[in-house]
Amino acid sequence: MQITSRFTIAVHSITAIDYFHKDFQVTSNFLAKSVGANPVIIRNVMGQLKNAGIIAITQGKSGIELLKPIDKITFYDVYKAVDCLDEAGLFHFHENPSFECPIGRVIHSAMDDKLQSVQDAMEQRLREITVADVMRDAVKEMQNEPDAK
Repeated sequence: MQITSRFTIAVHSITAIDYFHKDFQVTSNFLAKSVGANPVIIRNVMGQLKNAGIIAITQGKSGIELLKPIDKITFYDVYKAVDCLDEAGLFHFHENPSFECPIGRVIHSAMDDKLQSVQDAMEQRLREITVADVMRDAVKEMQNEPDAK
């Protein structure tokens, strides 16, 4: 089980958009330099965030802007925008357990509720953390850097 790097790229980008938007035109190239990723990857992630209603992208002077304050953007919002789950959920069950085996016949039903419980707990925790929490910690870290003193 692994959430893709699109999630951390998206959180990084949203944080950078909020931090820099007053002083710089934030573009996918600008974000690519901050993230250390190819601009095409950034554009793909930005497209997903735009489709989710988290950002607006305009050509020209504005660049990329947030559509809501970062204290209203949860990790869950970002997770759903960029790491869309299929109907099967976070866990993908192996497809062909043997029905000739007593365990194989029942393993799916024995695990389903437990796996759903784990996914529900993770999603609830994602709803409790906002990008503002990341910004607050990032600002603290910047203030603690040797060059900041």
